[in-house]
Amino acid sequence: MAKGSVFGGKAQGLRLERMAASRLFREGFFHNTTGVGSGLKPGTTFSTLGEFFRGGTARTPPGLLPTDSPLEAWTRPAETGLRATWLGHSTVLLEVDGLRVLTDPVWGERASPSAFMGPRRFQPMPVTLAQLPPLDAVIVSHDHYDHLDHPTILELARTPVPFFTSLGVGAHLEAWGVPPERITELDWWESAEIGGGRITAAPSQHFSGRGLERNRTLWSSFVVEGPRHKVFFSGDTGLTEEYAEIRQRLGPFDLVMLEVGAWHPSWGDIHLGPENALEALELLGGGLLLPVHWGTFNLALHAWDEPAETLVRLGAERGTRLVMPRAGTAVEPSRVEGVDPWWRTVTRR
Repeated sequence: MAKGSVFGGKAQGLRLERMAASRLFREGFFHNTTGVGSGLKPGTTFSTLGEFFRGGTARTPPGLLPTDSPLEAWTRPAETGLRATWLGHSTVLLEVDGLRVLTDPVWGERASPSAFMGPRRFQPMPVTLAQLPPLDAVIVSHDHYDHLDHPTILELARTPVPFFTSLGVGAHLEAWGVPPERITELDWWESAEIGGGRITAAPSQHFSGRGLERNRTLWSSFVVEGPRHKVFFSGDTGLTEEYAEIRQRLGPFDLVMLEVGAWHPSWGDIHLGPENALEALELLGGGLLLPVHWGTFNLALHAWDEPAETLVRLGAERGTRLVMPRAGTAVEPSRVEGVDPWWRTVTRR
């Protein structure tokens, strides 16, 4: 495969040996510990898939969503020590006790290997890559196109930022120009120290792949820990009892970021959706919930704002503490009171 290909690189040598040593790697592939595979549930029908390609509900908003600029806030430290800026989809700039960590950065126009086909973002990022403050780390949870973005990595490769990712994903990063000494690949429960803090990979229930082959690289959730605060980031996942073990081994968490969008009952083993996100939050021990993986790309069958509306409704019934800022709003979660349904200014004008 050509160096720099959008499909990435292939693990070999010492990288492949390390992957093979993982308990999750068997016969050349990674596996979920729960036995869940990477395909759709048996109930998925061709009509369901047809609905995906035909459209259907209002899967994109009628106009641009309101955003804020975080640039001024980023010039000063977080007063509480913990600040989060959701930039869209699963991209969040975390400031944890002085550490700046960027999760699953995607600035590209399409969640696709093609510049002309595939899901196109309906909402631009509120800042450019060049406007980001200096970063201490970039986390890449797994290698799907809406989490590992080729043009974004090409830009970040030109900066000195280190990358922390799941086993095997480093082959893609290295193929795109990230020096190997700036890549740390982690198996579940492994940690790496960074600037007085720690980044730990933890279980998730998902799959991987950028081409025809699946599950040649690992998928993970991540915990970012500073001297005073801990943040959980789900990456992509279905509901799994392993979240209770994460709570026991790594919790409690000051902020929990869980995926709530791009879901369907037929994908329930590999994506959460709002209801299962609340179940996952309970398994993790509760805390402030910042929903991610919504509001940017048309990747599923539901209306674009359904994840937010459903989460607010169910969260109110359960007394869940939600943090749902507009993209670009730098928030210190412990100071947020209530949810402002800003998305309704676009959908119900």
